[in-house]
Amino acid sequence: MTKKTPTEIQLHQKSRILEIAFNDGKHFKLSCEYLRVHSPSAEVAGHGPGQEVLQLGKEDVGINAIEQVGNYAVQLVFDDNHDTGIFSWEYLYELGIHQEQKWQRYLERLKEAGYQRKVLSE
Repeated sequence: MTKKTPTEIQLHQKSRILEIAFNDGKHFKLSCEYLRVHSPSAEVAGHGPGQEVLQLGKEDVGINAIEQVGNYAVQLVFDDNHDTGIFSWEYLYELGIHQEQKWQRYLERLKEAGYQRKVLSE
């Protein structure tokens, strides 16, 4: 099986969307909020299953910089000063493939926490 690697990564600052195309033809549009709340950092993901920390108030987060890490990942520098997550190509692909399910679970967790997510206008 061929390793999934990006052929193009483009950040759309105004819409806060990271567009990423992979070598198998898959193409994803991932919001900055989605990426921020699914950061693989210990601060967000915890140190093991069940230790995830729900991120609140990230509706209008943006990305200030994308820094390549070797040939396997990028580090996203968010404008809320979060910059510790290393997003491997494999993890970005997983976020793209499972975007709908992961987003719905995030919205459910917000609701369970009693958090009213604000809706932003474009």
